[in-house]
Amino acid sequence: MSQDLHTLVETFNPHPSKPQLKLPQGATDAHVHVFGPQALFPFTPERHVTPKDAPKEALFAMHEMMGIERCVIVQSAVHGQDNRVLEDAMKARPGRYLGVALLPTNVSDVELRRLAGLGVKGVRFNFMAHLGGNANAIEEIIALSHRLKDVGMHLQVHFQSHLIHELSAHFKKSAVPVVIDHMGRVDAELGAEHADFAQLMKLLESPQFFVKVSGIDRVDSRFPFKNPAHPYQAGITLAKLLVKTYPHQCVWGSDWPHPNHTHIPDDGVLVQALSQIAPTQELLQGLLVNTPQALYGFKA
Repeated sequence: MSQDLHTLVETFNPHPSKPQLKLPQGATDAHVHVFGPQALFPFTPERHVTPKDAPKEALFAMHEMMGIERCVIVQSAVHGQDNRVLEDAMKARPGRYLGVALLPTNVSDVELRRLAGLGVKGVRFNFMAHLGGNANAIEEIIALSHRLKDVGMHLQVHFQSHLIHELSAHFKKSAVPVVIDHMGRVDAELGAEHADFAQLMKLLESPQFFVKVSGIDRVDSRFPFKNPAHPYQAGITLAKLLVKTYPHQCVWGSDWPHPNHTHIPDDGVLVQALSQIAPTQELLQGLLVNTPQALYGFKA
């Protein structure tokens, strides 16, 4: 689909609601992006959309309102493999804000070590059609995983749900942990019995795999909502099942500032949904503190 790249697209709500849920100390948002400002960090010409600036200051303000203390910033496709915007945001809150980069599979070992020293904990690969993903590169990605192991990084993967069947056997060959974005981008309304979600659950039988129970608003994104007072219930149901079944392999992310979406989510609603996704203090502590601390290496 062609896009007018001169049109600035709104992505985030600058005035989210205040959730009633009190998050535990050290709560971690394990999936966000930063856009621009374009005057300092230009977008890649290969992008498919031009979002309005969503700078680190706006991200920090949202986190302070929600009670989120730690974060993993994921390099966005709108900035491509120029990770300067990611580095800038991490440097603003060193140790508390870590990163996941976008890199070519032939990245040098020198560059990997440099990024690791700055707080980059993983490399993300997209297999999404709208992001120019290419599943044919999977062998090169698995080969890279052996070099990632040397610098303490993991693989993060983002794919269309049907690709999980084709890619699973490859992911199992990774030399490092594999973190699956947004619950595998399944269609939540198809339920837990659908083959794509069933394969995700099967992958998680191996402790090598982790899943982000982010994107309840993406896997259940039909808009307008069936029940505006209680949106994303199908997404919440799947996220809750994942956390209950694999409590030590789930992390959560807001996905702020919500690029390439059907609507603009309210981050307060997404945070409040954690009361259903992780309904006990033990599960909430594990999801927001213990597991991301172990996976990303945050200091206790």
